[in-house]
Formats: sequence, C-alpha cells, structure tokens
Amino acid sequence: MDDTTTPAAKRMRLRYAGNCRICEAALPAKTEAVYERETKTVRCLTHDHHVPEPVAEVDISEAGSSARREFERRKAAREQRIRDKHPRLGGLILALSDEPQSTTAWNAGAVGEERLGRRLNSLQSETCRILHDRRIPGSRANIDQLAVTPTGVYVIDAKRYSGRPQLRVEGGLLRPRVERLMVGRRDCTKLVDGVLKQIEIVRTIVGDPIPVHGVLCFVDADWPLIGGSFTTRDVQVLWPKRLQPTLGSPGALDADVIDRAHRDLATTLPSA
Repeated sequence: MDDTTTPAAKRMRLRYAGNCRICEAALPAKTEAVYERETKTVRCLTHDHHVPEPVAEVDISEAGSSARREFERRKAAREQRIRDKHPRLGGLILALSDEPQSTTAWNAGAVGEERLGRRLNSLQSETCRILHDRRIPGSRANIDQLAVTPTGVYVIDAKRYSGRPQLRVEGGLLRPRVERLMVGRRDCTKLVDGVLKQIEIVRTIVGDPIPVHGVLCFVDADWPLIGGSFTTRDVQVLWPKRLQPTLGSPGALDADVIDRAHRDLATTLPSA
C-alpha cells in the first residue's frame, strides 16, 4: 500500500516552499504535495498513485475585520445623517467636525488588532496555528485572536490603550484580596472578566486535555524598559513582542493535535 494512505502522510497545499525528497524538485509555497509528518519532508504528487484528497485549508480570517466594518458603518451613518439634515452645509460640517469618540474607538481597536495580527501571522507554522476575529455563536461578541501551539490554545484580546498597565491589589489579611487591572488611571478590570469568559467558551470546544490560556495584549501602552508584564487571575497582560516567545515555547502537543484543535475552533467559531 502506498504510504500516503497512512496517517503519517497527507496531501496538502504547502505553507512554505520546499524540495521533493525523492527528485529534489522545487516546490513553491501553495503547491499541492504530500507532507510526511515523521520525517517532516515533502514529496511531489508525481511519485504517488494513491494520494488521498487534500485536506481543506482553514480560513484564518483577517485581524480586526469586524471592528473595521463597524467603524466604517458608523462613519457612513453619521455622514448620511448630517447631509440629510443640512443639505447645503453638510459637507462643510463634516470637514470641520470630528467623529465622536464612540466611533473612533472602533477604528483604534481595528488598528490594534491589525498590527497584532500581522505579527501573529509571521509566527505561523505547523506548530503555531492562528485564527483572527472569530464570532461567538449566539452572541454579538467576538474573540480577537486565537493561537494554537504546543503549550495549548491562547485566547488573545488585543487592546490599543494609552497609559501604563499595572496590577493594583487591594485587601489581604483582613479583607478579601481584590486584583484590579489599571491602565493609567483607567480601571480596566472588566477586560479580564471578558477574557475569562472567552476561555471557558474555547475550553468547551477543545476539551479538558488541551490547556487554554488567556492573554490581554496592549499594543500602544506605556510599557517600562525592564519588566512590565504580569498575570492577574491567570490572564497574562503583556505587549506583542513579549507575546512572541510565549507562543514559541515547546510543549506536549504535537502537530496533529494542534491541527485538529485549530480546525475545531475554526469550524465552531466562524469568521466574524
């Protein structure tokens, strides 16, 4: 039996360029070929007679796409309202006025997600699978980013806030301990609550054997030169460059488990 019918090999579109292990022919990225998991090599389809159908590629979506659409929708709706109310002066009013903060916040959020998304895309490999902007069924909420790695699934919430993230601890010996996430003078503790809810949703999809981690990634915050990252209620608070080695850490999950979890998440949490 041809060994492409075994779980050790599968037909797929290559994410990265390579060379056939048999004839050494160049295989550009996106070429259909057979990937051999045990040897981590590829070979041409011309060397196989019983190649199984290729596995469908996962649509990882675009980072910040839903936030970008909401910003554009609100901006267009405001422009239409002003032009309808002031047919002659609408253009001048728009030129001299700014978008309300409730609208610009969507743009800021989209930019933060897009910037983090580009960094995450550069990390993609057989053992680091990314998903962007996933819709939570039955809810208007979405998950900004997901990364499936050897150490588990990372639920990543991207934020573009000014100010320095800090952990404020209240209480202790005589009073209950309370942890608050502060960004500058702004109490952002609810962001931690949001990530914890997303973790529970992801955990029901991938199952208990796969660890699920929470991350709040502040893109433009005022981080100190030394240190700065911290953990509150098991949610890591850090910045994009600090996140990179975390996602690249070795762990117990192999490429097959990572691929299966990635596909399960993509199917259950569609693009927003």
